[in-house]
Amino acid sequence: MKRYWAELIGSFILVFVGTGAIMINDITGQVTNLGIGLSFGLVVMVVIYSIGDISGAHINPAVTIAFWISKKFEGKDVIFYVLFQIIGAVLASCMLYFILPESNTMGETLVKDGNWIQSFILEFFLSLILMFVILNVSTGSKEKGIIAGISIGAVVAFEAIFAGPICGASMNPARSIAPAIFGNASFLWVYIVATTLGAISSVFVYKLIKN
Repeated sequence: MKRYWAELIGSFILVFVGTGAIMINDITGQVTNLGIGLSFGLVVMVVIYSIGDISGAHINPAVTIAFWISKKFEGKDVIFYVLFQIIGAVLASCMLYFILPESNTMGETLVKDGNWIQSFILEFFLSLILMFVILNVSTGSKEKGIIAGISIGAVVAFEAIFAGPICGASMNPARSIAPAIFGNASFLWVYIVATTLGAISSVFVYKLIKN
């Protein structure tokens, strides 16, 4: 049970810091896109170091599903991991909704100019790249260690920095679902389907160089 709670807490921290940075930037204009990207990358790195040896620090339903597809994670835990990840993310968005009422955004991942195909393709490849790195630096479904934390955090950061202004750079269904509940939920399916398919596809790419 402690693994599920770790995923809830980790997902809460991720969304609280990451989308919180977007909301504070909307209010003050001082965080900038670079700061937002670094906030996401650094918080992922810190969470991996904090709970990686407890739950693996998936904090992402797409990652959990991909680990299961790769046979590095037990199927009986998938539903509970995903459920607790989403609950943690929603609690974070709920907290931010009341803390930062002056913000005009909840940090939602939104399709730019209605071009969902562009965002779908970007999210697919961003998630594929992220999961590819995770599979290569993790041991089983565990993400703990100097290399894992820095590598995965760095991927999240650079992907958020360069792709965030176009598609939001979600790479994580829970991260998109939570703020959408309190804000704009248009094209939410893109950030659930594309990220999950991208993460799953990375498993087969990974096998190309490992088998």
